[in-house]
Amino acid sequence: MAEETLTNSMVAALSVAGKIPFRSKKIRKSSTASTTAAETSKKPRLILPLALSIAGELDSALRHLTTVDSQLAVIIKSLDPPSFHNLSTPFLSLSRSILYQQLATKAAATIYARFISLCGGEDSVVPDVVLSLTPPQLRQVGVSSRKASYLHDLASKYQSGFLSDSAIVAMDDDALFSKLTMVKGIGPWSVHMFMIFSLHRPDVLPVGDLGVRKGVQILHGLKKIPQPTEMEELCKAWRPYRSAAAWYMWRLVESNGKAAKASI
Repeated sequence: MAEETLTNSMVAALSVAGKIPFRSKKIRKSSTASTTAAETSKKPRLILPLALSIAGELDSALRHLTTVDSQLAVIIKSLDPPSFHNLSTPFLSLSRSILYQQLATKAAATIYARFISLCGGEDSVVPDVVLSLTPPQLRQVGVSSRKASYLHDLASKYQSGFLSDSAIVAMDDDALFSKLTMVKGIGPWSVHMFMIFSLHRPDVLPVGDLGVRKGVQILHGLKKIPQPTEMEELCKAWRPYRSAAAWYMWRLVESNGKAAKASI
Protein backbone atom coordinates (compact mmCIF):
# COMPACT_ATOMS: atom_id res chain seq x y z
CA MET A 1 0.00 0.00 0.00
CA ALA A 2 1.29 3.48 -0.92
CA GLU A 3 2.43 5.57 1.98
CA GLU A 4 0.04 8.35 3.07
CA THR A 5 1.27 11.65 4.45
CA LEU A 6 0.37 12.43 8.06
CA THR A 7 -2.00 15.39 8.34
CA ASN A 8 -0.84 18.68 9.82
CA SER A 9 -3.31 18.28 12.67
CA MET A 10 -1.87 14.87 13.53
CA VAL A 11 1.69 16.24 13.54
CA ALA A 12 0.55 19.11 15.75
CA ALA A 13 -1.14 16.72 18.14
CA LEU A 14 1.96 14.58 18.26
CA SER A 15 4.08 17.58 19.17
CA VAL A 16 2.11 18.10 22.38
CA ALA A 17 1.53 14.45 23.22
CA GLY A 18 4.15 14.67 25.93
CA LYS A 19 6.86 12.41 27.18
CA ILE A 20 5.34 9.11 28.28
CA PRO A 21 8.04 6.95 29.80
CA PHE A 22 8.32 3.23 29.78
CA ARG A 23 6.98 2.02 33.12
CA SER A 24 9.87 -0.27 33.44
CA LYS A 25 11.46 -2.29 36.18
CA LYS A 26 15.11 -2.98 36.77
CA ILE A 27 16.17 -6.56 36.50
CA ARG A 28 18.06 -7.66 39.54
CA LYS A 29 20.33 -10.34 38.16
CA SER A 30 21.28 -13.15 40.46
CA SER A 31 24.26 -15.35 39.80
CA THR A 32 23.58 -18.47 37.78
CA ALA A 33 24.81 -21.87 38.76
CA SER A 34 28.32 -22.61 37.57
CA THR A 35 28.78 -25.18 34.85
CA THR A 36 31.58 -27.62 34.33
CA ALA A 37 34.09 -27.18 31.52
CA ALA A 38 32.54 -30.15 29.73
CA GLU A 39 29.06 -28.65 29.90
CA THR A 40 30.34 -25.32 28.68
CA SER A 41 32.04 -26.90 25.68
CA LYS A 42 28.83 -28.66 24.65
CA LYS A 43 26.55 -25.62 24.88
CA PRO A 44 26.97 -22.71 22.48
CA ARG A 45 26.84 -19.38 24.25
CA LEU A 46 23.48 -17.67 23.90
CA ILE A 47 23.92 -14.08 22.75
CA LEU A 48 20.89 -11.97 23.60
CA PRO A 49 20.17 -8.62 21.95
CA LEU A 50 21.01 -5.63 24.13
CA ALA A 51 18.16 -4.23 26.20
CA LEU A 52 16.77 -0.86 25.19
CA SER A 53 17.83 0.47 28.60
CA ILE A 54 21.51 -0.10 27.76
CA ALA A 55 23.26 3.17 26.93
CA GLY A 56 23.04 3.91 23.22
CA GLU A 57 20.60 1.12 22.33
CA LEU A 58 17.50 3.30 22.19
CA ASP A 59 19.37 5.75 19.96
CA SER A 60 20.30 2.86 17.67
CA ALA A 61 16.68 1.74 17.61
CA LEU A 62 15.38 5.17 16.67
CA ARG A 63 18.00 5.63 13.96
CA HIS A 64 17.01 2.29 12.45
CA LEU A 65 13.28 3.02 12.60
CA THR A 66 13.58 6.48 11.05
CA THR A 67 15.68 5.00 8.25
CA VAL A 68 13.40 2.09 7.33
CA ASP A 69 10.00 3.78 7.80
CA SER A 70 9.54 7.39 6.66
CA GLN A 71 6.02 7.62 8.11
CA LEU A 72 7.17 6.39 11.49
CA ALA A 73 10.07 8.84 11.27
CA VAL A 74 7.56 11.72 11.35
CA ILE A 75 6.13 10.42 14.61
CA ILE A 76 9.53 9.76 16.17
CA LYS A 77 10.72 13.29 15.35
CA SER A 78 7.55 14.80 16.83
CA LEU A 79 7.85 13.19 20.27
CA ASP A 80 10.36 12.93 23.06
CA PRO A 81 11.81 9.40 23.22
CA PRO A 82 10.67 6.87 25.81
CA SER A 83 12.62 6.67 29.05
CA PHE A 84 13.21 4.00 31.70
CA HIS A 85 12.65 4.17 35.46
CA ASN A 86 11.00 2.51 38.51
CA LEU A 87 13.19 -0.54 38.91
CA SER A 88 12.37 -3.99 40.37
CA THR A 89 12.84 -7.75 39.98
CA PRO A 90 11.14 -10.01 37.41
CA PHE A 91 9.18 -11.83 40.13
CA LEU A 92 7.80 -8.58 41.51
CA SER A 93 6.99 -7.33 38.01
CA LEU A 94 5.11 -10.52 37.14
CA SER A 95 3.22 -10.41 40.43
CA ARG A 96 2.24 -6.82 39.72
CA SER A 97 1.11 -7.79 36.23
CA ILE A 98 -1.22 -10.42 37.67
CA LEU A 99 -2.67 -8.02 40.22
CA TYR A 100 -3.32 -5.28 37.64
CA GLN A 101 -5.17 -7.53 35.19
CA GLN A 102 -8.67 -6.40 34.19
CA LEU A 103 -8.82 -3.62 36.77
CA ALA A 104 -9.00 0.15 36.53
CA THR A 105 -5.61 1.68 37.24
CA LYS A 106 -6.66 3.34 40.51
CA ALA A 107 -8.27 0.20 41.91
CA ALA A 108 -5.31 -1.95 40.85
CA ALA A 109 -2.83 0.46 42.44
CA THR A 110 -4.74 0.31 45.74
CA ILE A 111 -4.78 -3.49 45.79
CA TYR A 112 -1.12 -3.63 44.79
CA ALA A 113 -0.15 -1.28 47.64
CA ARG A 114 -2.07 -3.43 50.12
CA PHE A 115 -0.44 -6.58 48.75
CA ILE A 116 3.02 -5.03 49.14
CA SER A 117 2.20 -4.07 52.72
CA LEU A 118 0.94 -7.59 53.45
CA CYS A 119 4.23 -9.02 52.18
CA GLY A 120 6.26 -6.59 54.27
CA GLY A 121 7.47 -4.29 51.50
CA GLU A 122 8.53 -4.68 47.87
CA ASP A 123 11.83 -6.30 48.84
CA SER A 124 9.83 -9.01 50.60
CA VAL A 125 7.79 -9.96 47.54
CA VAL A 126 9.59 -13.24 46.98
CA PRO A 127 8.21 -16.73 46.23
CA ASP A 128 8.41 -18.08 49.80
CA VAL A 129 6.55 -15.10 51.23
CA VAL A 130 3.85 -15.19 48.56
CA LEU A 131 3.32 -18.92 49.10
CA SER A 132 2.93 -18.32 52.83
CA LEU A 133 -0.05 -16.04 52.24
CA THR A 134 -3.38 -17.85 52.37
CA PRO A 135 -6.27 -17.08 49.98
CA PRO A 136 -8.28 -15.53 52.86
CA GLN A 137 -5.34 -13.24 53.70
CA LEU A 138 -5.07 -12.19 50.07
CA ARG A 139 -8.82 -11.64 49.79
CA GLN A 140 -8.64 -9.28 52.76
CA VAL A 141 -6.44 -6.93 50.72
CA GLY A 142 -8.65 -7.18 47.63
CA VAL A 143 -6.98 -10.01 45.71
CA SER A 144 -9.58 -12.31 44.16
CA SER A 145 -9.45 -16.06 44.70
CA ARG A 146 -8.51 -16.55 41.06
CA LYS A 147 -5.64 -14.09 41.20
CA ALA A 148 -4.48 -15.61 44.48
CA SER A 149 -4.20 -18.95 42.67
CA TYR A 150 -2.24 -17.24 39.88
CA LEU A 151 0.21 -15.70 42.37
CA HIS A 152 0.67 -19.05 44.09
CA ASP A 153 1.26 -20.80 40.77
CA LEU A 154 3.91 -18.24 39.82
CA ALA A 155 5.60 -18.58 43.22
CA SER A 156 5.44 -22.38 43.03
CA LYS A 157 7.15 -22.38 39.65
CA TYR A 158 9.91 -20.24 41.13
CA GLN A 159 10.23 -22.45 44.19
CA SER A 160 10.45 -25.60 42.06
CA GLY A 161 13.17 -24.10 39.87
CA PHE A 162 11.01 -24.01 36.76
CA LEU A 163 11.52 -20.23 36.77
CA SER A 164 13.99 -17.87 38.41
CA ASP A 165 14.91 -14.23 37.98
CA SER A 166 18.32 -15.15 36.59
CA ALA A 167 16.85 -17.69 34.15
CA ILE A 168 14.26 -15.19 32.94
CA VAL A 169 16.96 -12.62 32.22
CA ALA A 170 19.07 -15.20 30.36
CA MET A 171 16.33 -16.78 28.20
CA ASP A 172 15.78 -15.75 24.61
CA ASP A 173 12.41 -14.31 23.64
CA ASP A 174 10.89 -17.55 22.32
CA ALA A 175 11.92 -19.64 25.32
CA LEU A 176 10.74 -16.96 27.71
CA PHE A 177 7.37 -16.69 26.00
CA SER A 178 6.93 -20.45 26.13
CA LYS A 179 7.80 -20.68 29.83
CA LEU A 180 5.85 -17.70 31.10
CA THR A 181 2.65 -18.65 29.30
CA MET A 182 2.72 -21.88 31.31
CA VAL A 183 2.04 -19.83 34.44
CA LYS A 184 -1.66 -19.61 35.29
CA GLY A 185 -3.05 -16.18 34.54
CA ILE A 186 -0.16 -15.05 32.35
CA GLY A 187 -1.10 -14.96 28.68
CA PRO A 188 0.61 -13.72 25.51
CA TRP A 189 -0.30 -10.06 26.07
CA SER A 190 1.03 -10.08 29.64
CA VAL A 191 4.27 -11.69 28.49
CA HIS A 192 4.74 -9.13 25.72
CA MET A 193 4.20 -6.24 28.15
CA PHE A 194 6.62 -7.79 30.64
CA MET A 195 9.26 -8.27 27.95
CA ILE A 196 8.96 -4.67 26.78
CA PHE A 197 8.47 -2.75 30.01
CA SER A 198 10.37 -4.88 32.53
CA LEU A 199 13.10 -6.62 30.54
CA HIS A 200 13.34 -3.90 27.87
CA ARG A 201 13.67 -6.52 25.13
CA PRO A 202 14.14 -4.63 21.85
CA ASP A 203 12.24 -6.74 19.32
CA VAL A 204 8.84 -7.53 20.81
CA LEU A 205 5.72 -6.98 18.71
CA PRO A 206 2.51 -7.36 20.76
CA VAL A 207 0.40 -8.49 17.81
CA GLY A 208 -2.70 -8.92 19.96
CA ASP A 209 -2.61 -5.45 21.51
CA LEU A 210 -5.47 -3.36 20.15
CA GLY A 211 -3.60 -0.09 20.60
CA VAL A 212 -0.62 -1.25 18.56
CA ARG A 213 -2.92 -2.63 15.87
CA LYS A 214 -4.83 0.66 15.70
CA GLY A 215 -1.55 2.53 15.44
CA VAL A 216 -0.48 0.40 12.49
CA GLN A 217 -3.86 1.04 10.88
CA ILE A 218 -3.39 4.81 11.18
CA LEU A 219 0.23 4.67 10.07
CA HIS A 220 -0.55 2.74 6.89
CA GLY A 221 -3.92 4.35 6.19
CA LEU A 222 -5.73 1.02 6.34
CA LYS A 223 -9.53 0.82 6.19
CA LYS A 224 -9.66 -1.86 8.87
CA ILE A 225 -7.63 -2.65 11.96
CA PRO A 226 -5.13 -5.34 10.93
CA GLN A 227 -5.58 -8.79 12.36
CA PRO A 228 -2.86 -10.23 14.63
CA THR A 229 -1.92 -12.61 11.80
CA GLU A 230 -1.23 -9.62 9.51
CA MET A 231 0.92 -7.69 11.96
CA GLU A 232 4.17 -9.59 11.42
CA GLU A 233 4.22 -8.78 7.70
CA LEU A 234 3.16 -5.15 8.14
CA CYS A 235 5.83 -4.51 10.77
CA LYS A 236 8.71 -6.61 9.47
CA ALA A 237 10.77 -3.55 8.46
CA TRP A 238 10.97 -2.52 12.12
CA ARG A 239 13.03 -5.55 13.10
CA PRO A 240 15.06 -5.80 15.30
CA TYR A 241 13.52 -2.86 17.19
CA ARG A 242 9.78 -3.53 17.14
CA SER A 243 9.40 -2.77 20.86
CA ALA A 244 10.23 0.90 20.37
CA ALA A 245 7.99 1.05 17.30
CA ALA A 246 5.12 -0.43 19.32
CA TRP A 247 5.59 2.32 21.91
CA TYR A 248 5.19 4.92 19.18
CA MET A 249 2.04 3.19 17.91
CA TRP A 250 0.44 3.71 21.32
CA ARG A 251 1.42 7.38 21.22
CA LEU A 252 0.09 7.72 17.66
CA VAL A 253 -3.32 6.41 18.72
CA GLU A 254 -3.37 8.82 21.67
CA SER A 255 -2.47 11.80 19.49
CA ASN A 256 -5.02 10.82 16.86
CA GLY A 257 -7.71 10.80 19.53
CA LYS A 258 -6.64 14.25 20.75
CA ALA A 259 -6.72 15.61 17.19
CA ALA A 260 -10.22 14.20 16.67
CA LYS A 261 -11.49 15.81 19.89
CA ALA A 262 -9.89 19.14 18.95
CA SER A 263 -11.76 19.17 15.63
CA ILE A 264 -15.18 18.76 17.28
